[in-house]
Amino acid sequence: MILFKLASKSLLNRKASVLLSVITIAISVMLLLTIERVRVQAKESFAATVSGTDLIVGARTGDIQLLLASVFRIGHMNNGVSWQSYQDIISKRGVNWSIPLSLGDAHKGYAVLGTTTGYFEHFKFGKKQALAFSQGREFMHADEVVLGAQIAAELGYKLDDKIVVAHGMGNTSFHNHDENPLTIVGILEATGTPVDKTLHVPLIAIEQMHTNSGPAPAHHDDHEHHQGDEHLEESHQPSDDLIGQPTQISAFLLGFDSPLYTLQVRRNINTYKAEPLMAIMPGVTLRELWGMLAIVEKLLILFSAVVLVVSLLGMLTTLLANLSQRRRELAILRSVGAKPWHIFSLMSLESLLISVVGTALGVALSYLLLLGTQPMLQAYGGISVTLSRLSHYELTLVAGIISAGWLVGLLPAVRAYFYSLHDGMSIKT
Repeated sequence: MILFKLASKSLLNRKASVLLSVITIAISVMLLLTIERVRVQAKESFAATVSGTDLIVGARTGDIQLLLASVFRIGHMNNGVSWQSYQDIISKRGVNWSIPLSLGDAHKGYAVLGTTTGYFEHFKFGKKQALAFSQGREFMHADEVVLGAQIAAELGYKLDDKIVVAHGMGNTSFHNHDENPLTIVGILEATGTPVDKTLHVPLIAIEQMHTNSGPAPAHHDDHEHHQGDEHLEESHQPSDDLIGQPTQISAFLLGFDSPLYTLQVRRNINTYKAEPLMAIMPGVTLRELWGMLAIVEKLLILFSAVVLVVSLLGMLTTLLANLSQRRRELAILRSVGAKPWHIFSLMSLESLLISVVGTALGVALSYLLLLGTQPMLQAYGGISVTLSRLSHYELTLVAGIISAGWLVGLLPAVRAYFYSLHDGMSIKT
């Protein structure tokens, strides 16, 4: 305790140089922990985008391109899947459910997805979590739309508002479908996936907009929307008035009664004779996609590690620079009975305290940085960052940083030990 008090007072007496060392260590720890947390959360967000889906089927292209276009709404598909082929494939033995996807339209930069009511029942994310509504319900008529949580929040939309979509993905619009306004009837709860940035409409709405078949049928009266449980149960089943007669769709998702059917059906689709199609397993393709991004992940970790090393070297430089100025102080300590090993312990304890304080400050700054960037990471990267306590790996990193700081401080401690032996009661100036 005496050494601890002495070390604390010694550091406070040199607060300017000590503060600089603490800040550099804190910044490096903040960067290292923040990058690690975002890396892990990004990986989990990628893996949680779609779950419970056995196959994604689309026109023959690259595996990752099909995944990005159908699930992440990134890029586009040059070709589609004919409706006839879709009907043929979903009629095969073992198919439990299917979700057709029709893409190609947008609203103020957000993707519009044409699908069926089966989407709200069978699409899963995270650990097989189902979609849920924060407001309203699923679409039941051709002129209705369901919004993702982020769209409703950013554009300020509410139930019963009318919107118009445009042909063309992203912010590039070629034609506004003014003759087919859609009424917002539902807003989904936030999922942390591309669903939050998607507008969901019935397949027939896409068909009507593209064939210029005139305005969508008017809403039924409100009392027809809520005629009881029997009507609501029927509304969950795909019907002709919500599907129409599409010539083709962009892609579709498949779920099977048993995993045993997955590889067999995938092989049959990849050799489908009616048209060139391909089927991918989303879990496998997601791992391939993350593997492509591994180099970026490693570069970020390397960058933060270099910053940490530089900060520890800065602390070492500061301690060594101050050491020659403290020889008189060390000689005075020897004069009052301090042994050489007391001097060694004092110096090493000082470096340990600097490391502990700098690391603790870095952890706090990391949480503050994550808290401040949470909305931006969610909005622009689709990464949902949770402010949970440090993981076992992160605690290991923290312990390693503190140990490294203590080890770095052993060099000036060793020099101080020999100084105390050589100088004794006197010191040359």
